[in-house]
Amino acid sequence: MLKSFLHYSKSQQIGIILLFLIILVAQSIYFFKDFNSVYKVDKGQAAWLANQRIIDSVQLQQANYKPTIYPFNPNFITDFKGYKLGMSVEEIDRLLAFRKQNKFVNSASEFQAVTKVSDSLLKAISPYFKFPDWVKNKKNNYQPFENKNYSKAEKVIVLDINEATKEDLMKVYGIGDKISDRILTEKEKYGGFVSMEQMQFVWGLSPEVIENLNKYFEVKSAPKIKRININNASVKELSQFPFFKYALAKDIVIYRSMNGDIKTEDLSKIKGFPIDKIKIIALYLEF
Repeated sequence: MLKSFLHYSKSQQIGIILLFLIILVAQSIYFFKDFNSVYKVDKGQAAWLANQRIIDSVQLQQANYKPTIYPFNPNFITDFKGYKLGMSVEEIDRLLAFRKQNKFVNSASEFQAVTKVSDSLLKAISPYFKFPDWVKNKKNNYQPFENKNYSKAEKVIVLDINEATKEDLMKVYGIGDKISDRILTEKEKYGGFVSMEQMQFVWGLSPEVIENLNKYFEVKSAPKIKRININNASVKELSQFPFFKYALAKDIVIYRSMNGDIKTEDLSKIKGFPIDKIKIIALYLEF
């Protein structure tokens, strides 16, 4: 090899030497250099991967989560509540259409007849149905209306609802021990009733019972209540009024600061104000 190498010209010899050097350098680089790609993980992704086990456990808990169902009156099921219970849109719409006629379901069988829910769904949710006391006790405690103190032959004596006792209220057909307590608690909460329309806000009173109440009770004189000055009260003072929550109290103050003193006609312009209760609420306010 040496003899044959010496037969080449000087330039050829230099070229051969350079070729061997290049091959040697390339092999050395390949042997000592790590050509594996390096995957860089940023800090945010590293934190995410570190918490992946926690995330997986939370997802597993959510997959196995079953919401707790509390007793409820099926007459007041909303779209969202019906969806959570497993009712279809058509079944919910049937119930809402029935309620728009001012009718009530008073048993699980009536609920199924109106909504047409399946037997399996009814079996699952009916144990949580909670009907008013007078519905459950009407068969056991029913007495002909003529046998009560307010007899047809007697002249009806209309009492002031703000002076009514528990015994007075229980003389009305459809009002039992618990509902009478609920009415009196509602009266104490507001300092007195300003309108018989407030009976519709007492839970458990059906339209029929409210109609009976209106026969024997009325607001004869304005109760001695401490009215809230809506233009001077603070957020804290407004939020203590039973009709107002903190968020609404805050919106009232914001509206007042931007538009000046609030008048009765301005109440409907305030964000989140309960429009259906404006007439009642206004009677508790001072402008």
